[in-house]
Amino acid sequence: MSEKFLKRELVLELARVTEAAAIASEKLIGRGDEKAADAAAVQAMREAFNKLEIDGTIVIGEGERDEAPMLYIGEKVGKGGVKVDIALDPLEGTTICAKNMPNSLTVLAVAEHGKLLNAPDVYMDKIAVGGGLPDGVIDLDKTPTENVMSVAAAKGKKPEDIMVCVLDRPRHAKLIAELRNLGCGIMLIGDGDVAGVIATTDPMTGVDIYMGSGGAPEGVLAAAALRCIGGQFQARLLFRNDDERARAAKWGVKDLNRKYYLEDLASGDVIFAATGVTDGNLLRGVHRVGKKVTTESIVMRASSRTVRRISTEYYVD
Repeated sequence: MSEKFLKRELVLELARVTEAAAIASEKLIGRGDEKAADAAAVQAMREAFNKLEIDGTIVIGEGERDEAPMLYIGEKVGKGGVKVDIALDPLEGTTICAKNMPNSLTVLAVAEHGKLLNAPDVYMDKIAVGGGLPDGVIDLDKTPTENVMSVAAAKGKKPEDIMVCVLDRPRHAKLIAELRNLGCGIMLIGDGDVAGVIATTDPMTGVDIYMGSGGAPEGVLAAAALRCIGGQFQARLLFRNDDERARAAKWGVKDLNRKYYLEDLASGDVIFAATGVTDGNLLRGVHRVGKKVTTESIVMRASSRTVRRISTEYYVD
């Protein structure tokens, strides 16, 4: 891997990229316009990337070129330099931002070329736990009940003491009913499953397991974060129609039923960065008081297993 990629400066520079997108989104918090908030974040993130000395390729982005004018899959960013692949979500939780609800983030992950799964924009079934548990404690092919029982035993808890994070979607009705019948707690979130997966790594959140289906791009970003701080993650792509299967084939997915593990999604030296847009359990959002704008970011790095929390104050006209 390139010596230049390993330099510490890139870690802080990536935090500036997510900060720029978060500050741009802040002006549209609670305004009810999801598209405008997302467009502001995309534009700011793209401009910030193009100031960096990298030869970056977007492998997880806003969609394919004909669907997204900026930060599309395959787009090149940066001024030139070390060759990296980039996964990003300029505004995770566009609805959250538009409605001024918790846990909207700007998120990205950078890795050496070829080390991030080039996932199609389809749904992905996911299960995740934080670090410190025996390998194989979760298995996507087991039932929710079996996984809760396994994690409970590994943590020395009763099943009713386990908290599971699930996206609040009609498609999860059967999953939620099974978990309710088991007696464990459920933290339902309206959006933002990257933050939901990361919550399993922080005892302060009370979340033990993440379960359910969400976007495949968000799955790659969540896996990148777990590669930096530890945890287990399994996933499988879900296809609703032939068009989605064809899209997967276009991006090199041959086994449509493959079960992906953490390092299948993100490997090598990965850097993950996120900045809060609205206040949440992972990060505080952007706050503007007079000429002062404050942000809170988190930056993680797999090779050094470091996590930096960065609070920044900007003074603007």
